[in-house]
Amino acid sequence: MIKLLRVDHRLLHGQVAFSWTQFLGADCILIANDSLMQDELRKTTIKLAKPQGVKVVMKNIQDSIDAINSGVTDKYKLFVVVESIEDANRLAKGTNKFTEINLGGIKSREGTRNISKAINVTPEEEETLKELINSGIIVEIRQIPNDQKILAQNVLK
Repeated sequence: MIKLLRVDHRLLHGQVAFSWTQFLGADCILIANDSLMQDELRKTTIKLAKPQGVKVVMKNIQDSIDAINSGVTDKYKLFVVVESIEDANRLAKGTNKFTEINLGGIKSREGTRNISKAINVTPEEEETLKELINSGIIVEIRQIPNDQKILAQNVLK
Protein backbone atom coordinates (compact mmCIF):
# COMPACT_ATOMS: atom_id res chain seq x y z
CA MET A 1 0.00 0.00 0.00
CA ILE A 2 1.36 3.40 -0.94
CA LYS A 3 1.39 5.67 2.10
CA LEU A 4 2.68 8.88 0.49
CA LEU A 5 4.59 10.37 -2.43
CA ARG A 6 6.97 13.13 -1.30
CA VAL A 7 8.91 15.63 -3.39
CA ASP A 8 12.18 16.56 -1.70
CA HIS A 9 15.32 17.63 -3.55
CA ARG A 10 17.44 16.07 -0.78
CA LEU A 11 15.75 12.66 -1.22
CA LEU A 12 16.58 10.70 1.94
CA HIS A 13 17.69 12.71 4.99
CA GLY A 14 16.71 13.05 8.65
CA GLN A 15 13.20 14.46 8.17
CA VAL A 16 12.34 11.80 5.63
CA ALA A 17 14.21 8.92 7.19
CA PHE A 18 12.84 9.34 10.69
CA SER A 19 9.97 11.80 11.09
CA TRP A 20 7.98 10.87 7.99
CA THR A 21 8.75 7.16 8.01
CA GLN A 22 7.60 6.83 11.63
CA PHE A 23 4.57 9.07 11.09
CA LEU A 24 3.44 7.01 8.10
CA GLY A 25 4.30 3.66 9.63
CA ALA A 26 6.26 2.90 6.45
CA ASP A 27 8.34 -0.26 6.24
CA CYS A 28 9.85 0.50 2.81
CA ILE A 29 11.12 3.70 1.22
CA LEU A 30 11.30 3.82 -2.57
CA ILE A 31 13.67 6.49 -3.86
CA ALA A 32 12.63 7.09 -7.47
CA ASN A 33 15.16 9.13 -9.41
CA ASP A 34 16.87 8.75 -12.78
CA SER A 35 20.15 10.57 -12.06
CA LEU A 36 20.66 8.84 -8.71
CA MET A 37 21.10 5.50 -10.42
CA GLN A 38 24.28 6.83 -12.11
CA ASP A 39 25.78 8.32 -8.94
CA GLU A 40 27.46 5.74 -6.67
CA LEU A 41 28.51 8.31 -4.04
CA ARG A 42 24.97 9.63 -3.70
CA LYS A 43 23.55 6.08 -3.48
CA THR A 44 26.04 5.27 -0.70
CA THR A 45 25.07 8.43 1.18
CA ILE A 46 21.39 7.51 0.95
CA LYS A 47 22.10 4.02 2.28
CA LEU A 48 23.79 5.61 5.32
CA ALA A 49 20.61 7.59 6.10
CA LYS A 50 18.42 4.47 6.07
CA PRO A 51 16.41 4.04 9.26
CA GLN A 52 16.85 0.74 11.06
CA GLY A 53 14.19 -1.83 10.22
CA VAL A 54 13.08 -0.04 7.05
CA LYS A 55 13.90 -1.31 3.57
CA VAL A 56 15.26 1.29 1.13
CA VAL A 57 14.99 0.63 -2.60
CA MET A 58 16.41 2.93 -5.29
CA LYS A 59 15.09 2.77 -8.85
CA ASN A 60 14.81 5.04 -11.84
CA ILE A 61 11.38 6.50 -12.57
CA GLN A 62 10.30 3.97 -15.20
CA ASP A 63 11.42 0.99 -13.12
CA SER A 64 9.52 2.48 -10.17
CA ILE A 65 6.37 2.79 -12.27
CA ASP A 66 6.79 -0.80 -13.48
CA ALA A 67 7.31 -2.11 -9.93
CA ILE A 68 4.26 -0.28 -8.56
CA ASN A 69 2.06 -1.37 -11.47
CA SER A 70 3.21 -5.00 -11.21
CA GLY A 71 1.97 -5.25 -7.61
CA VAL A 72 5.38 -6.24 -6.24
CA THR A 73 5.27 -3.23 -3.89
CA ASP A 74 1.78 -4.02 -2.56
CA LYS A 75 3.16 -6.02 0.37
CA TYR A 76 4.88 -2.93 1.77
CA LYS A 77 3.68 0.20 3.54
CA LEU A 78 5.46 2.19 0.86
CA PHE A 79 6.79 5.71 1.20
CA VAL A 80 7.92 7.04 -2.20
CA VAL A 81 10.37 9.94 -2.42
CA VAL A 82 11.25 11.82 -5.61
CA GLU A 83 13.48 14.79 -6.29
CA SER A 84 11.19 16.95 -8.44
CA ILE A 85 7.62 17.82 -9.31
CA GLU A 86 8.25 16.41 -12.78
CA ASP A 87 9.26 13.05 -11.30
CA ALA A 88 6.14 13.04 -9.11
CA ASN A 89 4.03 13.83 -12.17
CA ARG A 90 5.60 10.99 -14.16
CA LEU A 91 4.90 8.54 -11.33
CA ALA A 92 1.35 9.77 -10.81
CA LYS A 93 0.53 9.53 -14.53
CA GLY A 94 2.34 6.22 -14.94
CA THR A 95 0.58 4.41 -12.11
CA ASN A 96 -2.74 6.03 -11.15
CA LYS A 97 -2.02 4.81 -7.59
CA PHE A 98 -1.24 8.11 -5.86
CA THR A 99 -3.95 10.07 -4.07
CA GLU A 100 -1.70 12.54 -2.27
CA ILE A 101 1.59 14.28 -2.97
CA ASN A 102 3.59 16.01 -0.26
CA LEU A 103 5.86 18.90 -1.25
CA GLY A 104 8.61 18.91 1.35
CA GLY A 105 11.62 20.67 -0.13
CA ILE A 106 12.28 22.19 -3.54
CA LYS A 107 15.33 24.43 -3.65
CA SER A 108 15.44 27.86 -5.22
CA ARG A 109 16.60 27.91 -8.82
CA GLU A 110 16.64 30.52 -11.54
CA GLY A 111 13.08 31.36 -12.60
CA THR A 112 11.41 30.02 -9.45
CA ARG A 113 9.17 31.76 -6.97
CA ASN A 114 8.80 30.85 -3.33
CA ILE A 115 5.31 29.55 -2.45
CA SER A 116 6.16 28.27 1.04
CA LYS A 117 9.06 28.11 3.47
CA ALA A 118 11.02 25.48 1.53
CA ILE A 119 9.09 25.25 -1.78
CA ASN A 120 10.24 27.10 -4.89
CA VAL A 121 8.53 26.44 -8.21
CA THR A 122 8.85 27.49 -11.84
CA PRO A 123 5.78 28.57 -13.82
CA GLU A 124 5.89 25.18 -15.58
CA GLU A 125 5.93 23.35 -12.25
CA GLU A 126 2.96 25.42 -11.08
CA GLU A 127 1.03 24.29 -14.16
CA THR A 128 2.00 20.67 -13.49
CA LEU A 129 0.79 20.98 -9.90
CA LYS A 130 -2.52 22.44 -11.09
CA GLU A 131 -2.94 19.50 -13.50
CA LEU A 132 -2.28 17.03 -10.67
CA ILE A 133 -4.79 18.82 -8.43
CA ASN A 134 -7.38 18.90 -11.23
CA SER A 135 -6.91 15.15 -11.70
CA GLY A 136 -8.04 14.61 -8.10
CA ILE A 137 -4.68 14.29 -6.36
CA ILE A 138 -4.30 16.19 -3.10
CA VAL A 139 -1.09 18.25 -3.21
CA GLU A 140 -0.03 19.47 0.20
CA ILE A 141 2.97 21.33 1.57
CA ARG A 142 4.63 20.20 4.82
CA GLN A 143 8.28 19.78 5.72
CA ILE A 144 7.62 17.59 8.75
CA PRO A 145 4.47 15.76 9.84
CA ASN A 146 3.77 18.17 12.72
CA ASP A 147 3.72 21.22 10.41
CA GLN A 148 0.33 22.59 9.45
CA LYS A 149 -0.79 21.11 6.14
CA ILE A 150 -1.06 23.78 3.42
CA LEU A 151 -3.00 22.84 0.30
CA ALA A 152 -1.01 23.79 -2.78
CA GLN A 153 -4.03 25.20 -4.62
CA ASN A 154 -4.22 27.91 -1.94
CA VAL A 155 -0.75 29.26 -2.77
CA LEU A 156 -0.54 28.74 -6.55
CA LYS A 157 -1.28 31.59 -8.97
